Amino acid sequence: MSKNDARALSIGSFAVAVAALFFAAILLITRTSDQGTAASPSEAAIETIAVNLGAMKIEPAELNIPTVGAHLKIVNIDTQVHALTIPGLGVATKDLQPGESVTVRIPKQSEGTFEMWCSVPGHKDAGMKGTVVIGTAGSGVDHSGHSGTGATMTWQEMDAVMLKRAQAFPAKTAGHGGDRLEPTVLADGTKQFDLVAKIVQWEVEPGRLVEAWTYNGVVPGPEIHVNVGDRVRIVLKNELPESTSLHLHGIQVPNNMDGVDPYTQPPTIPGDTFTYEFVAKPGAHSTFATGIYHSHHNAQKQIPNGMFGAITVGDIPIPDVLKPMGYTSIATSVNMVLNDAGTIGLSLNGKSFPATEPYTLKQNDVMLVNYYNEGLMGHPMHMHQPMGWVIAKDGVPLLTPMPTDTLWVSPGERYTVLYKAIELGVWAWHCHILTHAEGEQGMFGMVTALIVER
Repeated sequence: MSKNDARALSIGSFAVAVAALFFAAILLITRTSDQGTAASPSEAAIETIAVNLGAMKIEPAELNIPTVGAHLKIVNIDTQVHALTIPGLGVATKDLQPGESVTVRIPKQSEGTFEMWCSVPGHKDAGMKGTVVIGTAGSGVDHSGHSGTGATMTWQEMDAVMLKRAQAFPAKTAGHGGDRLEPTVLADGTKQFDLVAKIVQWEVEPGRLVEAWTYNGVVPGPEIHVNVGDRVRIVLKNELPESTSLHLHGIQVPNNMDGVDPYTQPPTIPGDTFTYEFVAKPGAHSTFATGIYHSHHNAQKQIPNGMFGAITVGDIPIPDVLKPMGYTSIATSVNMVLNDAGTIGLSLNGKSFPATEPYTLKQNDVMLVNYYNEGLMGHPMHMHQPMGWVIAKDGVPLLTPMPTDTLWVSPGERYTVLYKAIELGVWAWHCHILTHAEGEQGMFGMVTALIVER
């Protein structure tokens, strides 16, 4: 063998040895990696559990999570906002818009059972609640509203709870919104209305205080009423922690008074004041106007939290066709503002049953009701007695009044309805989406009553 051949053989052997060491190292790393994965079963066992929020329920109503923890993929499959809270596990999602989802991590836990519910006001009472079971612990948490070991209420217990809640109506709470605001009449005859946007503690129902965003400290804001042709000035002072603006929904105003920042005005920043001026006009093809004033800045938060109030121009006449039926004069007028979101939640005029306001009529009296929807979804409002007549929509009189006992009111809509008190008694008046009005505890949310007396 020549020296060159020996040298070549030596180099080749060295290369083979290096390659062998390389593949051996790869094999060792792979085995080490495999052994590392196997040594961390808690990470390998972390599963993802889907949680759906919608139709006023949480699915599944009972979550079973191993002690090693889990990921919860929370999805809002509804058409309204929801949020999931599990206080015992430190879970509190943000408000999830329709179709939005979020994934949260439940870390390693000891065995136990915890309550969960939707934190949007009113949704828990409507049935959006359940339990989380960690490990093999029994479902001993009571989320049905009675003392026990998690079993369903008996029918006797349920009847007793419902009766107690019904007997609390009408419950007294602090604060009353929607009262008519008297103007300051200036030297030139202009009617000036002063509004202060501010946050207050608002009692939605007995013992339930929320952080409400308000006009003049009440929900709804005070009614502004003027006559056709009046010169109107609304002075808005902003005492909120963020900017705002004021939109007069359904009221004819000049473009620079429309309250839509940044297009028609700059935002009214905290501490500043903005003045809206216009001449009050009737609606199109009408002798009156039925509107609502509300924020148009960060509105998806500010409006549901309470920043809304009725504004009316002129008086609504009774259609001639109804006068032979006894609709000759109006005994009382009611502005009823519907809401289903924000800190206020399911409510009528800023209150939830049993704190809603009942209305009383003498037999054969006529009541005029302006429905306003400032929530995020439609509501079918149902008066048990009597039959109503819709006489106007969005401030425009109908050519022919329409009979109704259940009227769908979409967000932003206004309907004017006449009700004539006929039969004596206490008549329920509520949203007919049942989960907005009743639960295992009895009536709640969007429920009130009409009392007909002699």
